[in-house]
Amino acid sequence: MAVSFKKLEKKQITNLKQQKQHLCRYWKDSRMINDDSVLKAFLAVPRELFVDHSYLDQSYADHPLPIGSGQTISQPTTVLLMLQLLNVLPEQRILEIGTGSGYNAALLAELAEMVVTVERHVELAELACENLCRAGLEKVVVIKGDGKQGYSKLAPYDRIIVTAAANRVPKSLKDQLAVGGLLVAPVGATHGCEMLLMRKTAQGHFQTSGHGLFSFVPLI
Repeated sequence: MAVSFKKLEKKQITNLKQQKQHLCRYWKDSRMINDDSVLKAFLAVPRELFVDHSYLDQSYADHPLPIGSGQTISQPTTVLLMLQLLNVLPEQRILEIGTGSGYNAALLAELAEMVVTVERHVELAELACENLCRAGLEKVVVIKGDGKQGYSKLAPYDRIIVTAAANRVPKSLKDQLAVGGLLVAPVGATHGCEMLLMRKTAQGHFQTSGHGLFSFVPLI
């Protein structure tokens, strides 16, 4: 169950704001996140609207949190590192695979012209719709379906981001990426998968680079 600002006490709101600012300062000071547009999106989107109410006090703790259906909302640092790699521009169309509670889609909506996000768990897709509506983000299209198939009806996409680990990036996602576009995805075993950045240089051709090891739920 997500939470509404109206149900938060003033002290809770103040504490969450302080935690959020502390995390942002940490990223800046460590130079881990240096993309101003990504940091601005983080500050603009209230993560507490996308976490389960029982974990409200951990909204800005830098670790994953359960959201139901065996899924999690990812660690904030991981989320922002992926968005930084994705290098989203304001006029772009984005495809996200793995909506979860909608938090990452909300951040993307602050960065891009249009966001399409696919979630295979019906209950999570519905939760994400509620959360995004509560946050006032109407330009996100939530699709209930198999993320491995992407969403060809609105392809091609300038950027594609996958928020679950697979042994390989599905061909359907590669096909739906525009030439010149970027795709970010964790690939490999769920514990110790490599974050890949793929640039589509021509139809069927990609330049790929690795950007560290992470843990993710599996892309099923």
